[in-house]
Amino acid sequence: MSALEEIRSRFREDHFATDATGIVIDSAEPGRAVCSLTLEERHMNGNHVPMGGAVFTLADLACAVAANGYSEKTTVSQQASITFLAPAKGKRLIAEASCLRSGRTTALYTVDVKDELGTFVAHATVNGYVIDRD
Repeated sequence: MSALEEIRSRFREDHFATDATGIVIDSAEPGRAVCSLTLEERHMNGNHVPMGGAVFTLADLACAVAANGYSEKTTVSQQASITFLAPAKGKRLIAEASCLRSGRTTALYTVDVKDELGTFVAHATVNGYVIDRD
């Protein structure tokens, strides 16, 4: 089994992101991950654009994969902030998470969410707390 397949298998336990929303892990490497979501009617709000919660969940999972996919420690979200920039125009959202700094006990990640047409949908920053896995 490839490293990406192992990571996908591990994150299948994140049932809300993978089962309820249908997010897919497209790629992962230490400190970086790309996840995507094919938009369906269930992801839309009353204005017929993706619900902020769906966009945030995509960003959150991408950050979790970037932080934990290759690490022997666990990074959990301590604080997260998202700025919604524009409604998606396409049919697929892509979130790219990158580690800016990972220290002994804290970490900082950014996540950019775009659609497949290049529309910049959201930008998130996530402060993480790093703990040893038991």
